[in-house]
Amino acid sequence: YQSHPLMPHLTSLITVNRLSPYAAMVVLEKQGHQIDFCEKTFYNHVGKEGFPIKPEQLPMGRYRRRKRETPLPCRKHKHLKGESIETRPDEINSRKEPGHHEMDLVVAARGGKKALLVLTERVTRFQHIILIKDKTQKSVISAINHLERKLGKVRFASLFKSITCDNGIEFQNFQGIEQSVFSKKQKRTNVYFAHPYSSFERGSNENANRLIRRFLPKGATFDKLRQRDVQRLALWMNKNPRKLFNGMSAKEKAKELGLNFDPAKR
Repeated sequence: YQSHPLMPHLTSLITVNRLSPYAAMVVLEKQGHQIDFCEKTFYNHVGKEGFPIKPEQLPMGRYRRRKRETPLPCRKHKHLKGESIETRPDEINSRKEPGHHEMDLVVAARGGKKALLVLTERVTRFQHIILIKDKTQKSVISAINHLERKLGKVRFASLFKSITCDNGIEFQNFQGIEQSVFSKKQKRTNVYFAHPYSSFERGSNENANRLIRRFLPKGATFDKLRQRDVQRLALWMNKNPRKLFNGMSAKEKAKELGLNFDPAKR
């Protein structure tokens, strides 16, 4: 298969564009190419002599980690002031209703101040990534305020019905996250807190963070990053074909469900 005419294109999409083999194959098929071998066949050849791709060049290694059959026990909240994930409605838990997000911070190397605020829509896996100057509550709220202004009060409330985050100190001012920038008396969203040390309760968020780490590995510095760089990364993630959606991207899935994350017209 190393002499297959599509192999150079496939290799470039995987090693340069950081796509998974599945996503790379879907991209080529959408471009009109016919691929006469399957993903499993590709993986079987990775690492063999003469094959252009080595296991360490794959974005997630040779094999995906299997999900735990029995979920880990959750630790109980201590001194929680906001709403626990235990009170989150079933329509959010079941991913039947779009417009609910998970939120997390991706941090830089030790000593770096900048961070990435990542919001992942639970149904479509659509990403919003915002570069913030530090990991403070003030910067988190400021970023969400900016997003609400950009989308408009009504659109934001319909697209961000709830946000589930961890117990990090940067998210503890849940009232500031919930309060609309347009009115101190109006809530724009509902905040829920996952259990301590239970990242699996924000699985979509964690998967998004792994995609980000393909370009910004742990130990990388964010000092020279600009918001336009982060926007390009979010665009790449939202256009990335997903096996979960049979090759559709998060952007295509959002469009199918009528979710419009484009800035409001002024």
